[in-house]
Amino acid sequence: MIVRPADLVLVSGTPRTWTRAANVGGTLDCAFCPDCGSRLWHGDRAADREISVKGGSLDAPPDLSQAKHIWTSRKLAGVIIPDGVETWPEEPD
Repeated sequence: MIVRPADLVLVSGTPRTWTRAANVGGTLDCAFCPDCGSRLWHGDRAADREISVKGGSLDAPPDLSQAKHIWTSRKLAGVIIPDGVETWPEEPD
């Protein structure tokens, strides 16, 4: 899910962050749970740019029926993308 950093509310805990090279150049911050290692989001919450929150990290599942799907060139076999939704093979422009 792509969200504004101000719209992300942490319910508990303090994530850790590591940085990796981004496919589009520059670097990308990756937040993760220090206990289990699950990724929580990609991006800088202190910046004004949108961040990519991992859906599995949410307390309540969102309605994704009209979601836009990115990185479809790397989707796992068995992942079903509904007909008629917007898709991107890589990072959107």
